[in-house]
Amino acid sequence: MLGYMTRRLVILLLSLVAAAIVLFVLLRLLPGDPANALVGVGATPEQIEAARAQLGSDQSLLVQFVAYLGDLARFDLGQSFVSRAPVIEEISRRLSVTLPLTFAAFFLAMLLAIPLGIVAAVKARRWYGLVLSVVSQVGIAVPVFWLGILLVYQFSLTLRWLPSGGFPLRGYEDPGRAVQSMILPVLTIALIMTASLMRYVRSATLDVLDSDFLRTARALGESRTGALMRHGLRNAAVPVVSVLGIELSTTFLGAVVVEQVFSLPGLGSMLLLGIQQRDYPNVQGVLIVSTLLVLLVGFLADILQRVLDPRLRKEGGR
Repeated sequence: MLGYMTRRLVILLLSLVAAAIVLFVLLRLLPGDPANALVGVGATPEQIEAARAQLGSDQSLLVQFVAYLGDLARFDLGQSFVSRAPVIEEISRRLSVTLPLTFAAFFLAMLLAIPLGIVAAVKARRWYGLVLSVVSQVGIAVPVFWLGILLVYQFSLTLRWLPSGGFPLRGYEDPGRAVQSMILPVLTIALIMTASLMRYVRSATLDVLDSDFLRTARALGESRTGALMRHGLRNAAVPVVSVLGIELSTTFLGAVVVEQVFSLPGLGSMLLLGIQQRDYPNVQGVLIVSTLLVLLVGFLADILQRVLDPRLRKEGGR
């Protein structure tokens, strides 16, 4: 197990380096000059050249790339071309919005999807089991931004219970308003994710219900529910854990759209603003941090699968 974890960590680091290289190359291939964003409209050629020298964009791509990798090795994401503020500080501030949004939606979705998915499988022949299956299929097809707009219309414009968007300037120093501003975005993401997770939980539970070991447990006198609780759920959890990792990664990346719908100052707005201003350090920083978080989620999901299933530990050890 330790050897497998070491190999996975090496793969994670190599994947992060490969992502950094790809991001560096692709951003430099985009049309436009970041010096123009720094000096503004109507700048003279001399001012533009001075801005390029200040940014380092007048140097060769090889020199820029070596400096870029050196900064990454020191966990330095550089300074914004526009604000001249350290990128890591701005990302840390915006993660205080994006991460609570992502994890709150994820845990709410799990609280809803796991029991509902199990009920949909166990009661698949009952009318409510069929209804749950249909609802999950419909929910998968609903665009997240459309659901967000619908929730804003209902709870903000019609009922006036919750704010339609924004985040308090003092952040979590005003916890009541901060929590209120998060409720609709969290619900938007969680409802869409619940529909997707329900389908996978239902499928995994149905596979377990048809398994030989569960039939053996029932032949020894256990009830269907008791056999499922004692022997089936752990086996059903193995494929679901992999899906949970993918869903968490997708939720983190999809939070960009939801943040725009609800005007939240998270990584999404930072990324879009950086693209508009050709602010390479900001864009690179957001994408590198996002890639790292997605890789870490995949790593943890893979390890958890092997904790739950001894057979995978044996395969990983070979």
